[in-house]
Amino acid sequence: MNMTYIPLSGLSLRDIEYVVAVDDLRNFSRAAERCGVSQAGLSEQVRKLEMLLDVTLFERSRRHVAPTPDGIRLIAMGREVLASARAMIEAARARTGPLEGLLRIGVIATLGPYYVPSLLPLLRRSYPELKLQLTESLTNTMLARLRQNELDLVFAALPVSGESFETAPLFEEPFLAVFPRTHPLAERETLGMQDLAGDHGENGLLLLEDGHCLRDQALAVCGMMPMRDQQRLATSLEMLWHMIGAGEGYSLIPQLALRNRAEWDELVVTRALPSASRQIGLVWRSSDPRGPAFREFASFLSHHIPEGCRQIGAA
Repeated sequence: MNMTYIPLSGLSLRDIEYVVAVDDLRNFSRAAERCGVSQAGLSEQVRKLEMLLDVTLFERSRRHVAPTPDGIRLIAMGREVLASARAMIEAARARTGPLEGLLRIGVIATLGPYYVPSLLPLLRRSYPELKLQLTESLTNTMLARLRQNELDLVFAALPVSGESFETAPLFEEPFLAVFPRTHPLAERETLGMQDLAGDHGENGLLLLEDGHCLRDQALAVCGMMPMRDQQRLATSLEMLWHMIGAGEGYSLIPQLALRNRAEWDELVVTRALPSASRQIGLVWRSSDPRGPAFREFASFLSHHIPEGCRQIGAA
């Protein structure tokens, strides 16, 4: 149903407050005193409101002030308006802090299952009023949702592109080379990047599918270019583990993903790569007024680094 637009520019909460005061006290002089204005000023504003509404709100005489039938109905509505306005002010004064209430967080898929389980108890202890809504997906998907204000924060591998984002580094997560026990490189105690970049035929480098930042990071560490006909792809880190364990080839795995992998000891061999790592950081919109609080949050997290990772810049 089409409704005629009615401008509210002539209607003020102060005028409604005057009318309610007159109704409460049934006296213009005492109502003016309660509202802190002159009687003439209050009377003038009440008359203006009556003209705006095209309704007489009060019957007036030298000894008698009482609301008209229309006045009774409209003043009751005015009381509701004032109550709602006061509730709005109270809600603003009692608003939750930037790290209280609901916080919508995105985590890249190659980090979430291995970082979040240890992160949640820490946040429950340190930010008991925080309620988390967690999303796991690919980096570009979550950055798009962050840009569209569908997320508040994203845990991602840095750097990320986009002038609309602010970032804060949290920790360095090392990469480890993981091989099937039957792989030729599994027998070496030390490895160089040139070893990983070599041609190992059917036992070569396994990668995640396009869209995973870990795919590009693995190629960069190994000094390799993506191959258009590369078919040795996995949809997730878990699938990558199964492919390695089945002897399909080797790959680079982030440190945190090695947790709780004891059942793989008979199938795979891991080797440290001293110079291979990725930087995990926090990302938010540069326009978000909570930016300073998010930066403090990032500083807090950078002092609670998960086991196996290291501080930014540490050897």
